[in-house]
Amino acid sequence: MSSVAEKLARKSNRKTPAKQVRLRLVYIDFWSAVKLSFLVAVCLAVVSIVATFLIYTVLNSTGIFGKINELVQDVAGTGGDLTSILSLGNVMGFAVVAALLNLVVTTALGAIIAVLYNLSVKITGGILVGFTNN
Repeated sequence: MSSVAEKLARKSNRKTPAKQVRLRLVYIDFWSAVKLSFLVAVCLAVVSIVATFLIYTVLNSTGIFGKINELVQDVAGTGGDLTSILSLGNVMGFAVVAALLNLVVTTALGAIIAVLYNLSVKITGGILVGFTNN
């Protein structure tokens, strides 16, 4: 008398032959590449803004900005006030502007890479990619 578990164990021992397929990547759709690079750029922008806020919060709470401000006042005299320049609003404004510029540049680079790849495929024949069926 064999149980269901024994039948399943016998079936799992059999190996199915793995099929291998080799395909050539000969075209990248321009608008798909632009959309994907835009989504990646949005993710990077959010990460950079959040990281800037967290780093500013840690540096501000540990008092590093106060020590740097004292150092600047000792070197430059009483005229320099670094804490007014490095306020949360200024730092976050700079982070948002940098993230927006990064978004535009990353999206444009994704589009340029797609065009260059599509042009280079005519010379190189594309990338050979292998897939297997497990």
